[in-house]
Amino acid sequence: MEKLKEVVEARALMTEATDWSVMKWLTEKKRVRKVADAANATLDRVEGELHSAWGADLKAAYEGRSISNKVSAEVERLAKGIRETHDAAIAARMDAEATFDKAERRLSTSLAREGCHKAIAGWDLHEEAIRKAEVAAAKK
Repeated sequence: MEKLKEVVEARALMTEATDWSVMKWLTEKKRVRKVADAANATLDRVEGELHSAWGADLKAAYEGRSISNKVSAEVERLAKGIRETHDAAIAARMDAEATFDKAERRLSTSLAREGCHKAIAGWDLHEEAIRKAEVAAAKK
């Protein structure tokens, strides 16, 4: 997987933001949200494009439905691994967003820093899901 510009930018901003003061957070929160949203949208788009390149059996296994009784164990295992990593990435994204919301309500830089780390971890998981989806697409 090639590095995605939006994710690289968001990761750099979140890393920088771990050293910000409350005032800096208050003045930069809109930019942080915009950059994070762009990274998430890019990850979602790339992942969706990969999924559209899959065969019917893999798509069905990933979505948890069966189009035939003959889906191989390898396809099911591959789909399950991708789904688990994708679901973990989305859960991490939601956790990071909740942490940022709480940080904003409390004006807490420690919670904002925690949100940064959670966002980066979520992007790592999403990139892992994309790498797994790339492997699956190559196996069509």
